[in-house]
Amino acid sequence: MAGRQSQGEAPPASQPARPAQGAGGKAEPKQRSTSVVILALMIAMLLAMLDNMIVGTAMPTIVGELGGLDHLSWVVTAYALATAASTPIWGKLGDMYGRKGVFLTSIAIFLGGSALSGMAQSMGELIGFRAVQGLGAGGLMVGVMAIIGDLVPPRERGRYQGIMAGVMAVAMIGGPLVGGTLTDHLGWRWIFYINLPLGAVALFAISAVLHLPKKRSEGRIDYTGAALLTVGITALVLITTWGGNEYAWGSAQILGLGALGVLSLVAFVYVEQRVAEPVLPLHIFRNRNFTLVTAIGFLTGFVMFGSTTFLPLYQQTVQGASATNSGLLLLPMLLGMLVVSLVAGRVTTQTGKYKIFPIVGGFLIMAGMFLLSLMDTETTRFTSGVYMAVLGMGMGCLMQTTMLVAQNSVEMKDMGVGSSSATLFRTLGGSFGVAILGALFTSQVQDTMAERAGDQGAAVTSGSAQLDPASLPKLPAAIRDAYTHAVADGSHQVFLWGALISIAAFVAAWFVKEVPLRGAAKPADGDEAQADQPAPVAEPV
Repeated sequence: MAGRQSQGEAPPASQPARPAQGAGGKAEPKQRSTSVVILALMIAMLLAMLDNMIVGTAMPTIVGELGGLDHLSWVVTAYALATAASTPIWGKLGDMYGRKGVFLTSIAIFLGGSALSGMAQSMGELIGFRAVQGLGAGGLMVGVMAIIGDLVPPRERGRYQGIMAGVMAVAMIGGPLVGGTLTDHLGWRWIFYINLPLGAVALFAISAVLHLPKKRSEGRIDYTGAALLTVGITALVLITTWGGNEYAWGSAQILGLGALGVLSLVAFVYVEQRVAEPVLPLHIFRNRNFTLVTAIGFLTGFVMFGSTTFLPLYQQTVQGASATNSGLLLLPMLLGMLVVSLVAGRVTTQTGKYKIFPIVGGFLIMAGMFLLSLMDTETTRFTSGVYMAVLGMGMGCLMQTTMLVAQNSVEMKDMGVGSSSATLFRTLGGSFGVAILGALFTSQVQDTMAERAGDQGAAVTSGSAQLDPASLPKLPAAIRDAYTHAVADGSHQVFLWGALISIAAFVAAWFVKEVPLRGAAKPADGDEAQADQPAPVAEPV
């Protein structure tokens, strides 16, 4: 029966109408409605993605004005940590009360955090306001993924994978370029203010075209579980950030945080097994594929955030690029990701096969990070561009494929928490990656400065040192040369450890089982076909 439908016959009356079927009637407006909804969702996705990429190229200038080189990673970590802590709650709220209102609320919070970040007068304020942004961003990303999961069956989702990859590429290519241009000509505060008009467009578009069935659950949000998870995550990230830096690894502060993190997570698992509406249902992890791809997503986030955070600093300090040019120098990585993601989406849609992509992606990320670890003060921009292209191709194989497999591994009723869990672990990976790699980077920079320039060099990189690119030419030649080598050495440590972490993702990818995607062309019978199709959630506009 499915084979006949694929040739244009209408589905049975008991099956939800599919937009692609028929020539006229309700199918065409429904198809147009879905397309408009997807476009509006992509605008919201662009909003969250653009903010991540804009900040990277402006970080050296921000540190130069506000000070606090030792807190550099926290500008990213605070955002990622707040996103991680709020993601499960956003996903569960969407499952229980409907996605549209929850989604619009997350956009509003994100825009409020953007405005406040632009007005920050100290590094502490900026970190706090970035956390507010992160709270909203958690709802943006999981909302987009969950709504697309409702609208489009996994087998057909490969077609939209190219669109999502295109949005990511626009954000990643345009973000550094726009961020660098704004920083060079208008000031770094405009990298946050630029979110406001884009966010207004997203709010209007989503309000106007997204029509979802209203739902109201009698269940209650698992606030106890959410609080325990937040405490556990925060404690572990603080350990990775402060350990060996602010406090000794054997200090009471670090040991206390370790005990708090472990106890909180153990209590979280206990609570989730007993509440009626767990914020993170543990039964979804009984599916091997889901567990594997969330682990791969964690490792991918660890590596991706680490590389994109410290690459601009290397390019501006060691290779002498401006903030604008350092954004353009990321193009090889971003174009590699876009091209490979488009190919992966097309192949997945046409064949239903996807296992090869996590395997190839894991290998390419591992190879790309190792190649980047070879960079030093003599590495040319062309050579570093080739290395970044390899890393980008690995990301293109993994970014959307892992989410696709995760959503295909849960029931439709768990689409929200499934999407939020996959997003949570990727975000956690980014948070841990920036914190751990940032600590390694800072430690290596300080060690190299002390070794090459003695006490004077150590003083330059301690506390609130003013080390933006504009101030480097003002330093004595010996100090400037020492700092260039220090940043190169710090980058080497970051990428080498990233390559080692990537080995685990490559190994895990081999154990993913290729389960047929829902919405495949040949279900066993009509009932199965019906079960595979999601209920229509977009109304004609």
